Amino acid sequence: MNPSTRRSSTPPSFTGGPPLRLPATGPGERWIFGFPGGLTAEVHTLGARLHALWAPDRHGIPADVVLAPRDPARTADTARYFGSTVGRYANRIARGRFSLDGETYRLTTQDDGHSLHGGTDGFDTRLWEAESVHTPALTGVLLHLRSPDGDQGFPGDLHVTVGVLIGRDKELTFSYSAFTDAPTPVNLTNHAYFNLEGEAAGDVLGHELTVDADRYTPVDEDLIPTGGHRPVTGTAFDLRRPLGIAEALARPGADGGYDHNFVLHARDGEAPRRAAVLYAPATGRRLEVLTTEPGLQVYTGGQFDGSVLGKSGTPYRASAGVALETQHFPDSPNRPDDPSTVLRPGDEYRSRTVLRFGTRD
Repeated sequence: MNPSTRRSSTPPSFTGGPPLRLPATGPGERWIFGFPGGLTAEVHTLGARLHALWAPDRHGIPADVVLAPRDPARTADTARYFGSTVGRYANRIARGRFSLDGETYRLTTQDDGHSLHGGTDGFDTRLWEAESVHTPALTGVLLHLRSPDGDQGFPGDLHVTVGVLIGRDKELTFSYSAFTDAPTPVNLTNHAYFNLEGEAAGDVLGHELTVDADRYTPVDEDLIPTGGHRPVTGTAFDLRRPLGIAEALARPGADGGYDHNFVLHARDGEAPRRAAVLYAPATGRRLEVLTTEPGLQVYTGGQFDGSVLGKSGTPYRASAGVALETQHFPDSPNRPDDPSTVLRPGDEYRSRTVLRFGTRD
């Protein structure tokens, strides 16, 4: 069978009623929810993780389009981020330090000396508390986490809620909220990797990608911003029209892969606006990403080397999936010209990202 036509059915125990809470392999629990004929998700409380997402193709055949390791509890390497909620600060903070209100804070750092996705023990490694939500039009879970003052070096006692909700209209929504008792940077996102041909189908080089951004953030060899935002015109980062990922990665300056922040078009009002479109001609699946966030980190999985086995036992190799991480900009706590990520007592952090699935002939 051609990998692009490999089928994956929804879990046999799921009937379309209220979310099902089931034991997980390893710590925590898993929740399965969705609507027959639409989307079905599996969320794990370890890392508030989107472990699976079944979406129909142009023929109505569902496949799991989210990458995840065979061992959901694997948190010792890059597999830790697959589908997880990352924070307290998604992306990088240079040298693991920042100043806020005249005080300098030092964070836990990875091997390169920078803080990535909240530090060495970020939100992706935590057990979240979950509760179900179910109405005739909406179903899913709310996940809750407390991050105490000093957690990974960040100030403030932070309380976070993440909603993962599916509508009958084939939309999956991530809604984030948080409040704190002391000023602190907050920047949350979900780190799912998508392959719209199916998580075991090989790579996404045949997909087409569009990103609604006129500028991007240049970075150095450590993926730390070098300063300012450059126009995408005439560069490898001009994705304003649909472009095959293989063709995009072959452009001079792409260096075989993207791991860059794109500065999205300004919003008109408070509603989420379109950030990106991913389309798989082989299956007809189309994913439209809408968000209230100012940036989108596009990562095409160039560092995947086959060492991570997926849920079906397939090794994930280069470009097995693409991450479309809606967020504020990397290293913003050290860059006053970027939109602020500081949350203060009495205010509420709110963010919303919608994954809108459909098909094309």
